[in-house]
Amino acid sequence: MTAARGVLLCPITMGVLLQSLFILILLLLGSCLHPAAAFPKGCYPSEEEGLKTFRCSNAQLTEVPRDIPNDTNKLYLDFNQIPFLPRDAFRDLPLLLELDLSHNAITRIESGAFQGLAEHLHSLDLSSNRLVSVSKDAFSNLKTKVNLSNNPWLCDCRLQELIRAVELVADSSGGIVCDSSTQEEHVGKAFLQVIADTDFCNVYKKTTDIAMLVTMFGWFAMVISYLVYYVRQNQEDARRHLEYLKSLPSKQRRSEESSTISTVV
Repeated sequence: MTAARGVLLCPITMGVLLQSLFILILLLLGSCLHPAAAFPKGCYPSEEEGLKTFRCSNAQLTEVPRDIPNDTNKLYLDFNQIPFLPRDAFRDLPLLLELDLSHNAITRIESGAFQGLAEHLHSLDLSSNRLVSVSKDAFSNLKTKVNLSNNPWLCDCRLQELIRAVELVADSSGGIVCDSSTQEEHVGKAFLQVIADTDFCNVYKKTTDIAMLVTMFGWFAMVISYLVYYVRQNQEDARRHLEYLKSLPSKQRRSEESSTISTVV
């Protein structure tokens, strides 16, 4: 009876052990696969030419994804619907060398959006977005080459300052075209071609100076007009008083005339 019970318990014990081992294996696999499961749909890590790459191309993203591995060297966020880049959007990616944001819907880049990337980043693609005007401060301290082509740029002093502050990717400057401009005749022309003959910042300064001069002249004219009016009014009052004095008897008139003369003096 005892022997039979031992034979019966042995398979049960083996079954429990096998079940426990199977559960342990599943837990280990789950912990290994967990980081990948945290990635947004359509994003995946890879290695290209020895560089750690994270691809989110055409993943229907509407913002810069979080949980990007912080050892990423190349980040592809192209062909999405990202509308703007907030401050510190890439602050946890200190080893990033290349950043592709082309073919999105970016209209605004906040100051500090690329903060933390100055040391390593050498390629930044912002082509084919919806950028109209961007402050040069958004690219502060960056030493990377930037592609700004195929955006609906407003050609003005702000764009001129931006172009002078960044290093453009070779052969991309021809794609920076004036979609609108402070001067209508520049629309449709390449911006670098336009600024070869026009200094937008000097034009703006001259316009401001002229406006200030016109304002000052207006105030000066008002002061002169008031002074002329005041003098004429006083002259009219003095003339009336003298005529009144002439109508008085001679002795009283001389006394009041001398009084009037002293008052005028």
